[in-house]
Amino acid sequence: MGSCFSEEISNKLQALKFNVIQNPNGILYDPLSISDALFSYIENKPFEEKNLFQLNGLWYSWQHHSVFSGINKESVLQKINDSRLGAHVFLKNATYLFITFGTAFNYLLKNNLQNVANCHKAPGNSFIKNLLPVEEIRADLQSVITALEIFNPQLSIIITISPVKHIKDGIIENSRSKARLIEAAHAIAEEKQNAFYFPSYEIVTDILRDYRFFKKDLVHPNEMATDFVFEKFSESFFDRETKNIINEIEKVTAAANHKPFEKESEKHQKFLLAQIENIDRLRRQFPFVNLSNERQYFQSQLK
Repeated sequence: MGSCFSEEISNKLQALKFNVIQNPNGILYDPLSISDALFSYIENKPFEEKNLFQLNGLWYSWQHHSVFSGINKESVLQKINDSRLGAHVFLKNATYLFITFGTAFNYLLKNNLQNVANCHKAPGNSFIKNLLPVEEIRADLQSVITALEIFNPQLSIIITISPVKHIKDGIIENSRSKARLIEAAHAIAEEKQNAFYFPSYEIVTDILRDYRFFKKDLVHPNEMATDFVFEKFSESFFDRETKNIINEIEKVTAAANHKPFEKESEKHQKFLLAQIENIDRLRRQFPFVNLSNERQYFQSQLK
């Protein structure tokens, strides 16, 4: 969970059939918003109507991304609570939690000093902008990780910093922000036995070091950069058995993306049957790998 870069990595894991959920509150950027969300998953208290507000005809939550907004208040509330319950159940049994911080800047509502995860394009004079001190980030992280240790003792936590540049804050401010996040993340990794640091930010900025690895906006890493980070991620976290399973999965997904010239030809029909047999073999060998969509696709192509 965390910034948009966390979703890039999560999408790759999902494509490889890892059992993963991403950003139950939508994309979040600052440490306080992420820890608030994690506390809410642990406690699993129902979100109430009083926690919503209306702006330009839509209902929003200050704790959620705008993907949870909508015209109907009840629908927005239901969507938020369904996602929170799903996160509560999943987090209770998860083995790894990956947190990607985007910025050390956070926003508070002027009228009540409530922490804001997303401003939803409300007028800027509604908020107080704050650059979080390293010690506050560290203390907040320590608090939520301690709660997670009680909630799920088997959980390992990997902290990383997003390489996405927050240049709207300013170039200098972005550098200060990233530096504070890095310092706090390393402090936690040194303090907590179940917390680790993965250098996504450093891989992009110090190893790739070139704007050809960014999209046209020169802010977001492009596909080539993301692939490179994921390769380093795989080297760090995947053992040999996992890599062998991934190799088998990639063969199946590549076959599913294959575009035949003649769908009804005898050759292609044999190809489809061979894929179904291979999926059934993998399902017996690795019952935790879900290839049901691919099997259904191949089955539907049979004549």
